[in-house]
Amino acid sequence: MSEYTENKIGQIQIADEVIAIIAATAATEVDGVITSSNAAETLVGRFGKKNLAKGVKVTIEEGEAAIEMEIGVKMGGNLLQMAKDVQSKVKNAVETMTGLEVSAVHVNIAGVMMEKAKQKEEDE
Repeated sequence: MSEYTENKIGQIQIADEVIAIIAATAATEVDGVITSSNAAETLVGRFGKKNLAKGVKVTIEEGEAAIEMEIGVKMGGNLLQMAKDVQSKVKNAVETMTGLEVSAVHVNIAGVMMEKAKQKEEDE
């Protein structure tokens, strides 16, 4: 379901996938977060922006967005702090860019990647 807004000129629609891409992009801006979906399958720079939405589910009810997302993180960081930072960044980005109120951001840490494994995948 997409978000609709009516005004004097017409209707504005924001697709769920657009909201998911905004959320995923914001998540990858957090230090230590390397992917916004399945860590074993997707690297952000490798597959492009469209696949960023793969690990993100957006639900809109009564003008509020609830976002659930999977992330992959670098080994060695504080997982709880990274997840909290992702929640904050995602909420701020979605609200700022869409005007929607974000009621929840659920973060599932789906994988932890070591630096050597990350470097190997980037080299391929």
